[in-house]
Amino acid sequence: MGENLPIVYVRGFGGGQSGIDRAVDDPFYGFNEGATHIRVGAMGEPRFYQFEGPMLRLLLQQQYTLRVGGSQQQQLLEAEAGALPPESVWIYRFYDASAGTFGQEPVPYKIGESAKGLADFIALVREKTVGNPRVNLVAHSMGGLICRTALQREIHQPEQVVSKFCTFGTPHGGIDPELGGGIGDWVIEKFGPNGSDVFSPKRMQEYMLPEGYDFAGDVNRKTGDWDPRIMVGSFPVSRVLSVVGTNPQDYDAAHGLSSKAMGAQSDGLVAIRNAYVRGSARSYVHRSHSGRYGLVNSEEAYQNLRRFLFGAMRVEIKLEGLDAGRLGTRVWQADARLAIRELPVLIHEQTAEHHCPVDLNAEAGKVATPMAPVPLITMFLMNNKDRCRYALSLKVVSLEEHHGLFGFHDHLEQIGDWEDSLVVDVLVEDGVARGVDWAWSSSLGGRIADAQTLGNPLTWEPADPKNPQGGWEPTVPMPPTAKNLLGDDAQLRLSVTLWD
Repeated sequence: MGENLPIVYVRGFGGGQSGIDRAVDDPFYGFNEGATHIRVGAMGEPRFYQFEGPMLRLLLQQQYTLRVGGSQQQQLLEAEAGALPPESVWIYRFYDASAGTFGQEPVPYKIGESAKGLADFIALVREKTVGNPRVNLVAHSMGGLICRTALQREIHQPEQVVSKFCTFGTPHGGIDPELGGGIGDWVIEKFGPNGSDVFSPKRMQEYMLPEGYDFAGDVNRKTGDWDPRIMVGSFPVSRVLSVVGTNPQDYDAAHGLSSKAMGAQSDGLVAIRNAYVRGSARSYVHRSHSGRYGLVNSEEAYQNLRRFLFGAMRVEIKLEGLDAGRLGTRVWQADARLAIRELPVLIHEQTAEHHCPVDLNAEAGKVATPMAPVPLITMFLMNNKDRCRYALSLKVVSLEEHHGLFGFHDHLEQIGDWEDSLVVDVLVEDGVARGVDWAWSSSLGGRIADAQTLGNPLTWEPADPKNPQGGWEPTVPMPPTAKNLLGDDAQLRLSVTLWD
C-alpha cells in the first residue's frame, strides 16, 4: 500500500494581474475547493451532490494534517529538522511574489523560476519531515508543467525525491485551439489564458528541457516536431497519473469562447490529445478544466488521486488477440467505463460520446502477436475490505467510412455491435489481494448486486515463479458474441502488480 508521504500541491495558470491577485487571495490556491453539482443520467442533467474538496477529504480519510499558523512557509522555516509528520499537505505559493496586493511591486512571473522555487520548496519539506521522505506532487493545469520542469531540469535524481506525480488537466502537449487562425489565437491570448505563449511547444522546449538536451528521439511521428508529452530524465512515467477532462461544454471562461475555440475534444481549454504524459497511467473523466464542473474539485478526480497515492495494487486491463482481418475496412471503436461499488461516480469514462473512444483499428494494426495488447485502462486498488467489486463496461461499435466521411445506411445510432460488463471481485486477506472472481454481467441472470459470488475464481499465480511478488497476469475470455466480432483469440489480460 502507498505510503503516507507529504503532498505538495501546485495550482494552475492565473492569467493576467487580476487573475493572479485573485489566486493569492485563496489561502490554499484552490486545493480546498469543493462542489455541489454533478451531471448524472443519460441526459447529463445537473443534480445536487456535495463534495467537500480534495484537501478536506485527505484530512478526513487519510488522517493528513495541515499546518498554517499564519504562513505555511514560515511553519517550515521555523520547524526543527525531521520534526514534522509525513502525513501533511503543503501548498506551493509561487504566485505570491507576482501579486499586486501586498504593497510592493509585483515580480514578473516566469515558469522556469517557479520550477526552481518548487525544487527548493520540496527540499525544505523533506528536510523538516520525519525520515526525510520523498514527496507526492499533485498539480492542476500549468502546475503540472512547473512540476515537470522541476523534475526534468532542477532536481538531481528526481526519483529519489518524488514518489508519485499526478496531474489534472495539464497541457502536457501544449494548447492549440481547434478553430485556429485569428479567432482561436485571439481567444487563447485574450481569455484562456492571458499570455499563453508559455503553452506553445516552442516556448515549452525552452523552459522544460535540460540545457543541451538532444530531443531527436522525442519527436511526434506525425509532425516530426518535438513532442512535449514525452518526459525526459530519470523520473519513471510509471509513477505518473494523467487525469484527462472530456467536458468542454461546462467550461465557461470568457463566456464560453474558450471552449468553442478548443472544440469538442477537450476540457474547454486543454485538448484531450495534449492532456497526458506519454506512457503514463491515464484516467478520462467527464469534467471541464475548472469551474462548477471542474476537475480538481470533483469526486471523480479525487477518487483517482486517492487510489493512485494510497492504493495497494496496480491493475492494467488490456484487450489482446484482435483479428485485424476480421475487423475489415470498417472503423471500429470501443467505449470503456469503470465503476466501483459504493462510489456515486465513474472513475474512468473513455467514450465516443465524449470524443475519446478506444480506436480498435489503430491498435489492431500493431497487434501482430499477443505480446502487443490494446491498453484499455490502468487502475489502482484500495484493499481496505475483504471483497472489492469493480465493473468494466465495454461497448464495441463499427462504422462505414468512405473518403473520410461516415456512411449511415446500415447504422443504428448509439447501439453497439456488442456490449457487456465485466464484473470483478478482488478477494483480500490481511490487506493483500489473494484472488479474483469474475463474470460477464450477461451471464448473471439478474441484478449484479444480488450476485454474492461470480462463479469464475482465479487464484494468485506469479507471472514469474522466481519472483512471487513481481506480478500476476490472469486472462478473462471474451464472450462468444464478442469473439465473433473481434477474433477467436480476443481476451482481456489483467496485469496485476503490487503498488507502493
